[in-house]
Amino acid sequence: MTISAQSIAVLVTFRRIRALPVLFTMAVLTMALMPGAANASGTRSVRSYDGTWNVVFATRAGNCSSTNSAPFTVSGGRLSSAGGGKVTGGINSAGRVSVRISVGLSWANGSGRLVGNTGAGRWSGIITGDRCSGTWQATRS
Repeated sequence: MTISAQSIAVLVTFRRIRALPVLFTMAVLTMALMPGAANASGTRSVRSYDGTWNVVFATRAGNCSSTNSAPFTVSGGRLSSAGGGKVTGGINSAGRVSVRISVGLSWANGSGRLVGNTGAGRWSGIITGDRCSGTWQATRS
């Protein structure tokens, strides 16, 4: 029995065509089983993270307070302060957070991820003249 390159190509093409209905069915079932996970454009809504979040900062390096906490507000993908200081930043539809916090001459940049009603990440900055860094954890109020 001789198998030519042309007969292999026909077989591979036939298998790909047979796989298309299976892939389509899997995609439809996935979307049906996850209502609310996608909006009309096919992505999660950043609005699913809206609310007030209490964030606890833990210093891991540097001569800064060991822990601090601050409330943040998330609205439409934008972060702002729910207390004192200036907070700027955003969150994408996957929950990835990027934020900058400043109070007087002190500042810190942070990044991480929110999932459901919790989140975690890392931060670094200059606090009262000292370079510090650490981690943060957040819970939605």
